[in-house]
Amino acid sequence: QTSLFEKFLHTKFTGQKRFSLEGSESFIPALDDIIQIGARSGVREFVIGMAHRGRLNVLANIMSKSYVDIFAEFLGKSLDHTEFEGDVKYHLGYSADRLEEGRQVHLHLAANPSHLEAVNAVVLGMTRAKLDLRYGGDFGKIAPILVHGDAAIAGQGINYELIQMSKLEGYQIGGAVHVVLNNQVGFTTNYQEARSSVYCTDLAKTTSSPAFHVNGDDPEAVAYAIHLALEYKRRFNRDVFVDILGYRRYGHNEGDEPRFTQPILYDLISKHPDPLEIYSKRLIGN
Repeated sequence: QTSLFEKFLHTKFTGQKRFSLEGSESFIPALDDIIQIGARSGVREFVIGMAHRGRLNVLANIMSKSYVDIFAEFLGKSLDHTEFEGDVKYHLGYSADRLEEGRQVHLHLAANPSHLEAVNAVVLGMTRAKLDLRYGGDFGKIAPILVHGDAAIAGQGINYELIQMSKLEGYQIGGAVHVVLNNQVGFTTNYQEARSSVYCTDLAKTTSSPAFHVNGDDPEAVAYAIHLALEYKRRFNRDVFVDILGYRRYGHNEGDEPRFTQPILYDLISKHPDPLEIYSKRLIGN
């Protein structure tokens, strides 16, 4: 079976840009790996909630959604060739089954409206319903993964509400794995001007949940942190946070030029090697 790092290095030798998040690339192979690890430990389903950051990469590389379907939806076409209108096309949900070491694992990426963190309550509600109706309340059978932005997790009240409700009997789901793709900027706002807390994950202190802060340029460290988070969730049935410290090389969207608002920061980022280059040189050096 192809290892995490073989997948990560695949781009080096084929010229493909499969894992390009431009600053948080390590998240994709680490997410792929956590599904394999989870399957071995008895997880039968992952329910994932995320906004736009890395969503297409997850759809294509983790969920195995075809590029044909993805681009057709961008053109407003469905699989039966009927046109449809609505939200940003890649905010649509998707489900897939994967076979990991002889075990079938179901993956579900929840549909998400444009509001960044609105999907989180939906994912946790879906998880609770599946626990009650499908898995007999066995927390070990299903794992919700919520992917946040640093500014969004710190600034949007829905995350605090979910943490406050996480231990209530009517809402318990055995904890969720929270992954923060930390760009160190919220749209055009420097993080020093966006929050009062030291870390964007400091809301975890509300329930004494652990938060692991990891360098996004180190894929082995990212994988280790996410493995540790899943094991903590499985063993203690509590929320756990992984803060992947990275950056975004380009703008928040196609109409945003970050050099207009952070010229010094983005001059440094433009010269910074991506995680693939850093990791490749590290392996060659060893």
